[in-house]
Amino acid sequence: MESQNKNEEQKPPNPNRFSEKREPNSAGGLKDSTTSLDAVNPFYSSQMDRQSFTQDGAYWAHRGSRGASERDFALSRNNSMSQEIQELSLAEKMANVVGAPVTSESMANPRTNIDSNELAKELQDIFNAMEQCIHLRSDYMHLSLQCPGDNPKDLDNWDIYPKPPAPSYPPKVDSNGNILPQEAEEVFDFATVHIPEKDGLLYHITNGVYNVYGSEDDIVQGKEMANVPTIKKYYQDLDFMQNLISDGPSKSFAYRRLRYLESKFQMYLMLNEYQEMADSKGVPHRDFYNVRKVDTHIHHSACMNQKHLLRFIKSRLKKNPDDICILRDNKYLTLKQVFESLNLTAYDLSIDTLDMHAHKDSFHRFDKFNLKYNPIGESRLREIFLKTDNLIKGKYLADLTKEVINDLEQSKYQMVEWRLSIYGRSKDEWDKLAKWVVENKLFSNNVRWLIQIPRLYNVYKKSGIVKNFQDVVTNIFEPLFEVTQNPKSHPELHVFLQRVIGFDSVDDESKAERRTYKKFPPPMEWNIDMNPPYSYYLYYMYANMASLNFYRQRRGFNTFVLRPHSGEAGDTDHLSCAFLTSHSISHGILLRKVPVLQYLFYLDQIGIAMSPLSNNALFLTYERNPFHMFFQRGLNVSLSTDDPLQFHFTKEPLIEEYSVAAQIFKLSGTDMCEIAANSVKQCGFERQIKKRWLGDNFDIAGVVGNDIHKSNVPNIRVHYRHQTLMEERVMVLSTLRSMKEEVDKQTPKPHSNYLPVEPMLEHLVLKSPSFYGGSPKNIIGKEESFGSSQLQALNLNGPALPVGSGGFSKGSFAAVSMIAEREQRKLGVDSVLDTNFELEEDADDIWD
Repeated sequence: MESQNKNEEQKPPNPNRFSEKREPNSAGGLKDSTTSLDAVNPFYSSQMDRQSFTQDGAYWAHRGSRGASERDFALSRNNSMSQEIQELSLAEKMANVVGAPVTSESMANPRTNIDSNELAKELQDIFNAMEQCIHLRSDYMHLSLQCPGDNPKDLDNWDIYPKPPAPSYPPKVDSNGNILPQEAEEVFDFATVHIPEKDGLLYHITNGVYNVYGSEDDIVQGKEMANVPTIKKYYQDLDFMQNLISDGPSKSFAYRRLRYLESKFQMYLMLNEYQEMADSKGVPHRDFYNVRKVDTHIHHSACMNQKHLLRFIKSRLKKNPDDICILRDNKYLTLKQVFESLNLTAYDLSIDTLDMHAHKDSFHRFDKFNLKYNPIGESRLREIFLKTDNLIKGKYLADLTKEVINDLEQSKYQMVEWRLSIYGRSKDEWDKLAKWVVENKLFSNNVRWLIQIPRLYNVYKKSGIVKNFQDVVTNIFEPLFEVTQNPKSHPELHVFLQRVIGFDSVDDESKAERRTYKKFPPPMEWNIDMNPPYSYYLYYMYANMASLNFYRQRRGFNTFVLRPHSGEAGDTDHLSCAFLTSHSISHGILLRKVPVLQYLFYLDQIGIAMSPLSNNALFLTYERNPFHMFFQRGLNVSLSTDDPLQFHFTKEPLIEEYSVAAQIFKLSGTDMCEIAANSVKQCGFERQIKKRWLGDNFDIAGVVGNDIHKSNVPNIRVHYRHQTLMEERVMVLSTLRSMKEEVDKQTPKPHSNYLPVEPMLEHLVLKSPSFYGGSPKNIIGKEESFGSSQLQALNLNGPALPVGSGGFSKGSFAAVSMIAEREQRKLGVDSVLDTNFELEEDADDIWD
């Protein structure tokens, strides 16, 4: 017996143990392997891990020698292998890889306890619920005219005044080949601006929401011209979303898909990182420093760094000490007297005495952070230097703003979207702000504006400024309806609004929101001291903006979008509210805790302007920030600075934000250029300017819309992002699944070196997942058809094409085919895709 055991111990291991065939056992797994290793250790050992890693390295190194066209499209290959793997049970898969007997009961019998019909029904329920959420958002976006193509300023004939400078390259030359001097930039002159006449439509507020009417009789009868969702429907839709994001199976599904997307991107980088580097090196002139990048979330009163503000204060104290700048206790004080009352001189001032940087004492203390806006802790200095409405009419802040604008224009490739505050305390706030901008000529081709509305009703109510919440709504929106009806009543405001992108809602999200009402009262009846919840604020901002956009679009004026702070802290329902009502959001770090909502943000590619340095000082340490995770998973994220005065040290805070992220998260040049391109797509600059920055077809999804010579993002990266997104959308959204089936029926199957025209509809029609309100329903039609106006929005030369109504019909397919053929002729290539890409498999690969 001992000799027999000894012989068994000396028996050499089976060299084919990873591929030996074993019969299934009674439990549904496989019989034990005969290898000695399995008998000793049934688990996946570190030795096996090293061995498989070595084999994988050799395999992928060998694959690296394949041609570029094969490598580019290798992401969706090996269908036959995947089909074979799908037919194996989980136990068979594990046993074949590990070579070990099945020891877990759930692994040994993976299918006996799960009804496949139940699983399919559960998944279908999840898909239906997610699709309904996407459609809800689509409806809200369409009703508020926040979709691309809704804003008149996105038309190519929109007049931007002052005009942006002409491109400096290639330089203009005369008939003799001599380079002509560049034209001087146009200077703003208010006297030359055309102010339109008064319009005959009327407006009226009902239950806190303004609407547009054709006549006085229509107001009496309630015949509203703009279709705005009621607050009842809003809260019903919000409850539906809250139920979905708290559903267990939905959370599990979304979490697994997000983890899969993250792992898939990491695998993609392992295979294609060097190819991306080679593609980027082949692009002349472009690198990270000279691609356009937009700071999509920055507050104007903190747009400079501390050193800049300190230098400005010192210069004014030395050059203009006798300027009368403030009224205190019925006495006018000069700048010199103000500093004497503080026992300070210009020599005493330093960064430390200003004390405006957010240090450790501000972490989870938003109240202390707000105090950082006061230089030297004195509110009077904030009023003098950082306010637009003061005794000197914001002169110092205007001068400081001009210096920051000059720095931006010198950098050329950095743009900002500054937030200015409207509080809702009085109706004349808009006129004061507009006159400050217009009279100081604060117009720049690098700057656009957003209006931030702080949620401070409780403060105004306690001080007696307002009687109820409707007073706040009236103070904010009535001047906007007035200037839309009759621009000559507020000419400066009309001019200023042409450079305004949209609205933002700001305040401390971490404040507790108590639900004291089973049913919230209308704004006229909200007369208590308690502040309304975030969802209440956002609805009345959205509803009034929706009817205002209807009126402004009708008059040919630019419309607005809603881009609130959301998901920085507080409840997760803030993100649900923003998902329904907002074009994009700022912060969004709480999405890491809500996988379903995070997955929906991915599917609809909702823009998220993230500020890791700001979060690091206030709510979340840098290493825990989900920005890099969101980026890897494919969410539409960009980097922004929030408050350079509190969080940054250098003259170029946006570059500082990118540089820190690149070091901490090990971002490559391609990563940073992709993030910069995301910021341009999210921003509110005019479409004709974006075309100059990213290319004429920037709003077409996929490789067709990418111009590597302007974005410096390789086509292979763009193709991966688009292909992966389409896979997820086809899986979840039934309208896209039905469209795929229809394309499958109508698409020929021969092997070809170019893409057939009709499957290219996803590249030509799906400009982005949210191009027509973020829902394929509005692309292929459940309730609306893909009409001629949408075809014209593709910006392809040629007349509008008549298409059938009620769905994506044969006529629609013919229309898209004609568009694709015309695009091929315009690009002069065999394929609508880039010439570097060649398909060797069926056209169905586009859906894989």
